[in-house]
Amino acid sequence: MEYMSAADLPLLEVNDLHLSFGQVKAIDGVSFEVRKHELLAIIGPNGAGKTCIFNCINGFYQAQKGRI
Repeated sequence: MEYMSAADLPLLEVNDLHLSFGQVKAIDGVSFEVRKHELLAIIGPNGAGKTCIFNCINGFYQAQKGRI
C-alpha cells in the first residue's frame, strides 16, 4: 500500500459532477483536482457550464450527482 503525504493530497477534488436544469445538462460528469502550487483553468465556449462548476464548488448550486 502506497502512502501519500499531506503535500501530495489535492487541495480541491471534484469527481463526476452532474448538474441539470430540466432537460438541459449544464455539467455532465466533470472531474478534476488541484494540488498545492498548481494553477487550473477551466476553458470552454459560452454556455459550456464553467460558471455552474464554480457555483457548485462555492455552494450556490447543489449538484445532483458527484462529490466536491
